[in-house]
Amino acid sequence: MEPIQLYDTTLRDGTQGENINFSAEEKVTIAQRLDDLGIHYIEGGWPGSNPKDIQFFHLAAQMDLKNARLVAFGATCKPGTHPADDDNVRALINSKTPAVAVFGKSWDLHVEQVMGNTLAENLAMIRNTVTFLKENHREVIYDAEHFFDGYRENPAYAMETVKAAIDGGADIIVLCDTNGGSLPFDIGSVIERIGPELPVKLGIHAHNDCGLAVANSISAVRSGAVMVQGTINGYGERCGNADLTSVIPILCLKMNRPCISDTNISKLRTVSSFVSETANMIPLDVRPFVGKSAFAHKGGIHVNAVMKVSRAYEHINPEIIGNHRRVLVSDLSGRSNVEYKAEELGIELGLNGFDSRKILKEIKEMEQEGYQFDAADGSFKILVQKLTDRFKPLFELESFRVMTEKDKDQPCSAHAIIKISVGGSREITAAEGHGPVGALDNALRKALDKFYPDLASMRLVDFKVRVIDGREGTAARVRVLINSRDHDEMWSTIGVSENIIEASWRALEDSFQYKLSKKEKQTAR
Repeated sequence: MEPIQLYDTTLRDGTQGENINFSAEEKVTIAQRLDDLGIHYIEGGWPGSNPKDIQFFHLAAQMDLKNARLVAFGATCKPGTHPADDDNVRALINSKTPAVAVFGKSWDLHVEQVMGNTLAENLAMIRNTVTFLKENHREVIYDAEHFFDGYRENPAYAMETVKAAIDGGADIIVLCDTNGGSLPFDIGSVIERIGPELPVKLGIHAHNDCGLAVANSISAVRSGAVMVQGTINGYGERCGNADLTSVIPILCLKMNRPCISDTNISKLRTVSSFVSETANMIPLDVRPFVGKSAFAHKGGIHVNAVMKVSRAYEHINPEIIGNHRRVLVSDLSGRSNVEYKAEELGIELGLNGFDSRKILKEIKEMEQEGYQFDAADGSFKILVQKLTDRFKPLFELESFRVMTEKDKDQPCSAHAIIKISVGGSREITAAEGHGPVGALDNALRKALDKFYPDLASMRLVDFKVRVIDGREGTAARVRVLINSRDHDEMWSTIGVSENIIEASWRALEDSFQYKLSKKEKQTAR
């Protein structure tokens, strides 16, 4: 059976997604991670379209890729122009990549009504461009843009465009569902029909406008395609591209079509997180396989079953792809949730009369007030430690004062004064911030710095406020969730109050206590 080749276009098609942008240097670091993952082809960008991609290919020339071939992307030559005289085609050659990808029009609607070209001239552009690139000793991947739409409306001409690329010497033909409107059985039947007619390998490039990019890619492979193009996390124009973080484990674990090694597939979640962070995009918790919630269990019956037989509610072992099981604790939980979570956090239940039943009762009462412990592992750990008399606060608040100031022509600024005690020593500090929570964060760090210098490795990465019941208007209780991270992990904490500053403080305090307790535990070892 033909091995499947993975073609990543995160650095080109992915950056066409809304709010996604990478510097040339960031593209280099992502390319290195993709190479380490075992991706076969990495499309670096369109050197003929912008200076940043030219800079990337200049930097990429210094990279020592172990697994991947770097690809420069571009279009066929312009009408009536020889490829050697077309600046965009020349830019592909000047990028010095071992492989190039060029796209051409497969849909007669685009040729005649969008480009204002003739069908014959379009075929010549495709054939001549591919021929020129092959004469310059490049592996040529031909992307048949809008192929499935074109084949649906004029199958004879769509096939002529593909055969023009083959006549020019294309090494592989990638059939593109550019508008993302095709269905899996459409993709499969077309590839099964035309595959035997074509003397080259076929690939698939699917967009996600119907939410079917992964399904269409899998259908294409099942029908004979041997290359799958996509992006990490499915980033891309409009609704995105086929998400390789789903495609890869489906191929390897579900279809017995291994495309990367077992060792590399375990890196999938970290690569997904790295690309999200580099793109400054909040990771999607419900993303299949690699998302934070992909193997999260909340219902008590589910957790009870998973504790006995994991595959009762998990379709794969999450550790295979670098993820892990999470058990959530909420008002929907059973005792199994609490017991599993306590064991996971290293907390021994049964101390001081607090068993899982009593802890669950306390959690449900607090959730009635607005707490949400399934989203706040850090606060849950601290709560259970308090209920079992195992919590040892590493600092205690005496008081704080926060002031917000707005001058007529200046943006708001905030000032915080905080009094805490640390091991019997009182600290009083003041700090500024753009907002009240930032000022409190800065003041607390300032007070704790001489006792716990390791706090410099901790930072807040997300801050969310939600009104619990809006019927009380501005007097309503609010819930604040804070996500924090250091070099090792990310954790979440929660605070609830009618006062947004107090709710923020409670979440902030738990976050610092969680971080400092980690340090104390490491020191004790």
